[in-house]
Amino acid sequence: MNVEQLTKKIESDKATNLFKQLYGNKPAKITGQRKRYKALVQNFETSFPDFNDLSLFSTPGRTEVGGNHTDHNAGRVLAASVDLDIIAVCAPTNDDSVVVQSSGYDEIKVNITDLEPKEGEKFTSRALVKGVCARFVQQGHKIGGFRACLNGNVPKAAGLSSSAAFEVLIATILNHFYNQGALDNTNIAQIAQFAENNYFGKPCGLMDQTTCAYGGLVFIDFKDFSNPIIEVVNYDFSNKGLAIMIIETGGDHADLNDDYAALENEMKNVAKHLGGSFLREFTDSKILENLNFLRTKVSDRAVLRAFHFLNDDMRVVRQVEALKNDKIDDFLLLIKESGESSWMLCQNCYSIKNVEQQGISIALATTDQVLKEGAWRVHGGGFAGTIQVFLPNEKVEMYTKLMESIFGENSCHEIFIRPSGTQKVNF
Repeated sequence: MNVEQLTKKIESDKATNLFKQLYGNKPAKITGQRKRYKALVQNFETSFPDFNDLSLFSTPGRTEVGGNHTDHNAGRVLAASVDLDIIAVCAPTNDDSVVVQSSGYDEIKVNITDLEPKEGEKFTSRALVKGVCARFVQQGHKIGGFRACLNGNVPKAAGLSSSAAFEVLIATILNHFYNQGALDNTNIAQIAQFAENNYFGKPCGLMDQTTCAYGGLVFIDFKDFSNPIIEVVNYDFSNKGLAIMIIETGGDHADLNDDYAALENEMKNVAKHLGGSFLREFTDSKILENLNFLRTKVSDRAVLRAFHFLNDDMRVVRQVEALKNDKIDDFLLLIKESGESSWMLCQNCYSIKNVEQQGISIALATTDQVLKEGAWRVHGGGFAGTIQVFLPNEKVEMYTKLMESIFGENSCHEIFIRPSGTQKVNF
């Protein structure tokens, strides 16, 4: 459809109903999203006036709820898509160029006939686009050119997986434009992970991409990476009077890839010396039985991180059981236990390269001092970044004011669990 037709669709009652599903029922949010979508359509018309066959796409960010650094060792996680997303207005083309524009970023241009990874492109969005296209080709799927204008409100440093949302979005566009939507969400997620691992250069598990692709509150078991078990868990925290918040603590994310890689590799190294590939294959008793031996082969930190994995992996199962049985107090206790384990055993609250900067630790300690209800934990990769807090609705204003006095304006994000994942938006 053309610009005029798409703009009318955005104004329709059907669009209002979809916006409520994606962003919640607050009227101000619906008005803001309608304005956001219409502005993006106008941006596309200005940037690419010769294209009229337009489509809309939306891919959510994600929040990790349970299982901190468990996915890369074949563990289990509980995660949820959120109302912060990347939206795109796109049009397919007859050439071999993918051109992506996003406000605040340099334009991305990729020639899809040249998809070899390049060292100088690591850690760039261009690398992610190339990686997604390359994996489509490797798997025998079709690709083609397109033009896209993006608008993202997933904070880049908030641990809500802006990079995973971007990768999944690009894969979703290619899936609908050139493959009639034939790829399922698991395949979309795996393609996105490939791009991040092999082109962008960041070692990561599959949790972020899977959650962005599927949407909702999801339990994911990665025992078989090629065929993860995914279960939607229906639970409405708002019915319990609880808000979910993400607190950005600041810190420099530019030099943390070694920290992330070390965490994963240390866990796998413990598994290797026990005779396996992933920690999921073992129990904590196995580590205890071999503790003296392991300390001659790996660092003490690696052993502690292995204990964290085994405990947090089982904690996810207990979290899901608590939600299914509507035992919210048990669930919140498990959230706090996870945060304490990340702090003490996983040791991903700060980077050893900069021990004087401990924003995550400050946020956890402050929250523990002022909130007597709810729960809080390390959120996402850690080292520098965010914490996640479940708190009573009546305390949101007080808590936000306090945390923003410490970490700055707009450091607090109240999030809504979005029930759907990446999609072509059809009004």
